[in-house]
Amino acid sequence: MTWEIALIFTLLAVTLGLFLWEKFSPDLVALGLFCVLATSTLLPAKDAFSVFANTAPFTVGAMFVLSAALVKCGAIDGLSRMVERYGDRSYPVVMLGLVLLVAAISAFINNTPVVVVFLPVVLNLARKMRLAPSKLLIPLSYAAVLGGCCTLIGTSTNLVVNGVITSKGIEGFSMFELAWLGVPAALVGAVYLAFFGKRLLPDRAMLSSILSEDERREYITEAFVQPGAAAVNKTLDEAGLGKKRGIRVLEIVRDGVALPFDLKTTRLESGDRLVLACRPQGIAAARGVDGIDLVSELAVGLEQIAAHEGSLVEAVVNPNSDLVGRSVKDLNFRQRYRMVVLALHRQGRNVREQVDSLPLAAGDVLLMMGTDQAIDALQNSADLVVFDRARTPARPKTRYIPLVLGVIAAVVLGEVVDLVPIHLGALIGCVVVCAAGCLTTKEAYDSIEWPVLFLIYAMLAAGLALDRTGAASWLARGLVDVVQPLASEAMRPLFVLGAIYLVTTVLTEILSNNAVAALMIPIVLGVAAELGVDPRPYIVAVTFAASAAFATPIGYQTNTYVYGVGGYKFGDFVKVGVPLNLACMAVALIVIPLVWPFHP
Repeated sequence: MTWEIALIFTLLAVTLGLFLWEKFSPDLVALGLFCVLATSTLLPAKDAFSVFANTAPFTVGAMFVLSAALVKCGAIDGLSRMVERYGDRSYPVVMLGLVLLVAAISAFINNTPVVVVFLPVVLNLARKMRLAPSKLLIPLSYAAVLGGCCTLIGTSTNLVVNGVITSKGIEGFSMFELAWLGVPAALVGAVYLAFFGKRLLPDRAMLSSILSEDERREYITEAFVQPGAAAVNKTLDEAGLGKKRGIRVLEIVRDGVALPFDLKTTRLESGDRLVLACRPQGIAAARGVDGIDLVSELAVGLEQIAAHEGSLVEAVVNPNSDLVGRSVKDLNFRQRYRMVVLALHRQGRNVREQVDSLPLAAGDVLLMMGTDQAIDALQNSADLVVFDRARTPARPKTRYIPLVLGVIAAVVLGEVVDLVPIHLGALIGCVVVCAAGCLTTKEAYDSIEWPVLFLIYAMLAAGLALDRTGAASWLARGLVDVVQPLASEAMRPLFVLGAIYLVTTVLTEILSNNAVAALMIPIVLGVAAELGVDPRPYIVAVTFAASAAFATPIGYQTNTYVYGVGGYKFGDFVKVGVPLNLACMAVALIVIPLVWPFHP
């Protein structure tokens, strides 16, 4: 081992450690590694920046835009509503239909928007079937993952691997080449979830279950402090407007501006407009407070403006939401959405204290209260997906459905007949849908997950450094040496295939699938060279294993997304996902040598 190899391994170990620590975002960590590589002797700056000539991340970005166009025009909404019609069928029938439909859609567009669109539909379906949503949400995520493994454009990982191998002079994947493995795996997954899912999946309650029946019935009341009222110049606590009395002050508006306030220090002034949330007993308590009466304005100087029974609603923060990284307080959430956040669910934990100051993350589930009018308005938000109501886009663009479907079909066909390469076809498709008015250019740029693209570029540089320093070859020789005594010469390629698949699937359960794929490809190319066999079986194994992540909620973005919504615990994914991981591995070890032989 040379010092260059030791150094690149050290840098990768630090990078992986920072990924797991989650103190910094993965793209920032990856870009930090890129900067270190580009300024060191491990990878000259010219070579490091050469990864930006790779078309794979560019294609990934273009597919984000086309996926957004398909969602915007309402095509997926129409398909998702088909699922609700079968709420009276048995669990296996519903599960088979759900998994196969979601997988078919995910084979052609980005997985995350598919799950986002299907989420409220699946929740309604669970209500019709009288099941806990946790019985359906993990399968929804798994279906999207399995479908993405079936085509070249189904997931960003496939495009990344395709870009890496073509840059090394290896023939890229055809559009449906991966379907030889992806389709059998999806069928196995659908059967597994249909017949074992109900038994293995937990029966978890939603976030709203943490509230008592009394807390579920609150009334949102607006009041006006009149001149001479007994409450003037008193703090909120002194006026009897504290939580202990079943009354919560949501907002104080003074001279048209919402004020930051504290129960113990903020004093009321004449003309203040108050927004209160009162439990039933809080209304009675308020009537008995000296100088405060939420019903009669003449006796106490508080004029009742409006009172509506508050409705509880749960919503999940979208991955591309502007809310991510900002707290409820910083967002002025109450002013923005006319809703108050009562609690938050994140990574198996329900949070009720200091919710206002906690920075929001993608996949967080918010328990909110507001009037029906506010909830109806919230459905049009691109930042949150409301659970118990169907999505109603502010401006349905169904007239664009034929255009968008035609564009995606043309992109696929152009690649299939080898007429237009996928990166050029996807770019042309983006221009067409934007020029036609289905998406504005701002909506198109906003739909691109830029952190994913920069993560891919940085990890491509890391993979290049593994190759240039000889670290990939060193690891390949070590892997072959370990397997050599365990198998005969004829069986050795298959044993190595199993080892590569296992290593890749373990890594992708805890790290970014794109990062794992970019790092593993140089290694498997070295393994194939050591064994003297065709590298394609190993490339396919890495491509599939890097996406087929089912055993942890952090292994894939859609898993993380449904994690909070279903009220799952970490162990729920392990219980359901590990058998599916093993089943997919078995399918891969059977299918890959048959379709992509080691000695063509």
